[in-house]
Amino acid sequence: MTNRNILDGSGPLLPQSALWEPFIFTKEEIDAEIERLAAIPKPANGRRRSYFVHPANRRSVGLGPGIQVSLDVLLPGEETATFRQNSSQVNFVIRGQGRSEIDGQVRDTSLYDVWNTPSMRVYLHKNTGDDLYARLTYSNAALLEMMNIHFQEENPDIASPSENGHGSEEYDPTKVNPFGTFQLNEGGAWLMPYERLIDPPCHESPALFWPWADVKEHLDKLEALGKEYVGRRLYLLWNPATGRTNGTTPNFFATMTLRPPKIVDRPHRHSSAAINYYFSGSGRSTVEGKVYEWKAGDLMLSAPGWAVHNHASFDEPVYELTIQDQPLNIVMESLLWQESLKEPPALLGVQQGFATNRVEVAA
Repeated sequence: MTNRNILDGSGPLLPQSALWEPFIFTKEEIDAEIERLAAIPKPANGRRRSYFVHPANRRSVGLGPGIQVSLDVLLPGEETATFRQNSSQVNFVIRGQGRSEIDGQVRDTSLYDVWNTPSMRVYLHKNTGDDLYARLTYSNAALLEMMNIHFQEENPDIASPSENGHGSEEYDPTKVNPFGTFQLNEGGAWLMPYERLIDPPCHESPALFWPWADVKEHLDKLEALGKEYVGRRLYLLWNPATGRTNGTTPNFFATMTLRPPKIVDRPHRHSSAAINYYFSGSGRSTVEGKVYEWKAGDLMLSAPGWAVHNHASFDEPVYELTIQDQPLNIVMESLLWQESLKEPPALLGVQQGFATNRVEVAA
């Protein structure tokens, strides 16, 4: 008799899960939710928050399977308690102005500014203006919740870490494997002792800031590429700490895109999911053959993982913030990317990627 918790996987491969449908939260819905949050009594921790949840999601409060998007609102003069969690965040202002403090680093923020909040950093937000202060917060909390490991803390009691990360405990050579980490064979396999396993090398994970005024100055120059350009006119808000994975955080990249009027992208697909917030202009997205129209102020799961899609602008320039879980997929060696449906997909980060015609267009 087969155990009911053992699944026979012999023969044919298990069927793939159905793609999630694209989903749009309209500007009108978001504006109404901002006003609703502003009208409720101030919570004890100061956090007026709502989550954008995909209707197919039964596992977390995510708009994408591994991407949580929340709306955070503060009234003039209000500030939150301090928080920290083991998820990392991308923050984006959609109304008003305020101030964010991350581990004592203070930044004034205004409309369409972007910054990241690294994992386990103590932070708070404050409204310093006369209008409501509204932000979108993108986080990998949805993924951590599915793994049952999302740690969150309000008003954390912070102990001062020692310089070597080992508290006050003195170095004890009897606890260190005398053989260290060494190569096992000529094939390139190694062995690592427990002492190194629980004390991996550290690298700085900085909190960085991308002011919209500065980003826009460079982004607008990409309009000169013209209609012949086959790539996308965007800049990645890159965090050098993510290295070859091209991230804004270890999980996500955030890109700012300009779409001049009447520009149509080539159909393409990638295993990373994409969430777009359009803050100027209007257009359409075609996903798996179905057309979705959007406008400024709409938030959209625009590209479920591995869905064939492309985007087009209507009669005015489009500006958008896109969040994708590409860096995570690069680390997992799962980032399949097909830049053109006429080309075979590549495993980005492992195989050579794609090129555009930018050199020819710029010549």
